[in-house]
Amino acid sequence: MPFASNRGFAALAAFASALTDAKDGRKVGVVVHHVASMYPLEIQVAQTVAEGKPVVGVTSDVIDEINARHAREYDAVTKEAALDLLRQNSTAAAAAIRALSDEELDRAAPVSLNSNAPLTCQFMVEDHAVRHSYHHLARIRGL
Repeated sequence: MPFASNRGFAALAAFASALTDAKDGRKVGVVVHHVASMYPLEIQVAQTVAEGKPVVGVTSDVIDEINARHAREYDAVTKEAALDLLRQNSTAAAAAIRALSDEELDRAAPVSLNSNAPLTCQFMVEDHAVRHSYHHLARIRGL
């Protein structure tokens, strides 16, 4: 069975491939590119927690600014380029997740985005890298 983050990528890629209109308040290509471009950052955050280090400076406002900047900078991205980046970055993310040991997945550290609650690496992987594509797929579908 494919790794969970790859299933989300595959579902998003399959659905987005057939679309041409704007969804989720942004063009589909921009949304897909957004998901793809966040994989490395989401993995970096999970790896930080896996090392037992706190995640600091990540807030809703910071994320909103990153998302707004991305939407401006990649407004003209083609769907094909976005899908290519999604394939590439989701594959790299899946490999990075597979490389985490059970001990690293169980390790917890404070996460600023979540009120400095001590969250496990596994939670960070599941709530961000794995869930992100599903979140935007549901929004594009209008669920």
